[in-house]
Amino acid sequence: MHKVELLMPAGNMEKLEYAVRYGADAVYLGVVDFSLRAMRKGSLITLENLKDAVELAHKLGAKAYVTLNIFAFNRDIKLLEECIDIFKDAKPDSFIVSDFGIFNLLRKTACDVPIHVSTQTNTLNYESVKFWQDLGASRVILARELPIKDIAEIRSKVPDIELECFVHGSQCVSFSGRCLLSDYFTHGERKANHGNCSQPCRWSYKLVESTRPDEYYEINQDERGSHILSPKDLCLVEHLREMIDAGVDSFKVEGRTKSLYYVSAVAKTYRQAIDEVLVNPSADMSKYFIELQKVGNRGYTTGFALGNNDSGSYSYDISKGLAGADFLCEFKGDKKTLEFEDGVYYPVKIKNKMLIGDEVEIITPDEQFRTKLLAVKDENGIDLGLANTNDDVYLKFDKTPKAYKYALARTVGVKANVS
Repeated sequence: MHKVELLMPAGNMEKLEYAVRYGADAVYLGVVDFSLRAMRKGSLITLENLKDAVELAHKLGAKAYVTLNIFAFNRDIKLLEECIDIFKDAKPDSFIVSDFGIFNLLRKTACDVPIHVSTQTNTLNYESVKFWQDLGASRVILARELPIKDIAEIRSKVPDIELECFVHGSQCVSFSGRCLLSDYFTHGERKANHGNCSQPCRWSYKLVESTRPDEYYEINQDERGSHILSPKDLCLVEHLREMIDAGVDSFKVEGRTKSLYYVSAVAKTYRQAIDEVLVNPSADMSKYFIELQKVGNRGYTTGFALGNNDSGSYSYDISKGLAGADFLCEFKGDKKTLEFEDGVYYPVKIKNKMLIGDEVEIITPDEQFRTKLLAVKDENGIDLGLANTNDDVYLKFDKTPKAYKYALARTVGVKANVS
């Protein structure tokens, strides 16, 4: 089987580094105004530090793809013309584009940077792929609505272009994400195709009859209403071999707004799964599916990949992702350990309360093991009975990572209520 790329989201500078450290071959990133995901916190990627972000990825040995995938109005084209030199100077490995006007502008002004055609173009057939190839695209990100057998046919018809497919993450109820629900529900204030979707597909709905405006009826037997538009999350980790055989060059994970833990844990799992299936095509991938249950999800589906997408692909009871394991703490790699009479303590930022005696699982880019929390101290060595959410404290474990700079800790196993 041919080598494939693991492409992870980089919602900010920190997530970019963790994504690569945990196994990504490439990252995709964007800036507000030109990207379909508007970040709100963390060390955001902006026009001012875009070049730094690309250089960081390159320094770590990964490629960096810059998303310019909004559907552009005249004002957007004018704004892009004003700052195109900033994008060119960043020297990304590609631009991800969905708009014909942006595609044309880049071909004229940044012709040395490859163009990847976004999934937003709804590319579903080999003639469309040929069309984009003839325009000069080096890669096409195929629509999520394609079954694997159709991908294989596209590859057979167009053998000399890169094909990228989503394998994991949230899905839109609309066709390849081209949705206007947010625009309508927010009266134009939260435009989905300009990176600011309010996610109305995740809302709970009830039925109202037009002559009885104050009487609401449940659509099903659920006191929370019904999430009738909310798809389950995509997970194709158990079908990587079929996708590699079909000719996919890049496996893409959704999630630029997801947490640092999500990006790290998903990257680690897919890295291991890809590496194993390339060596052993008949390997059992079910253990990786279990690992992916430990991160936030709305239940998993194979979507359209197997050609059997149906009502079972929708999450009717929940809209927010539930994780099978709680993210407990992030090791603070920029701080030194402290050594007291009873041993070495590691600096951490607590994400969820931890109690002395708790069994936890630590993951790093190179390790994954269970250990026990033995003690909690503050920076002055004062013993604490527990570690509360958002505390900056020092923890002692009975087994510790060889390198803690990028280590994370979570609860052990998968909760029974997560499927």
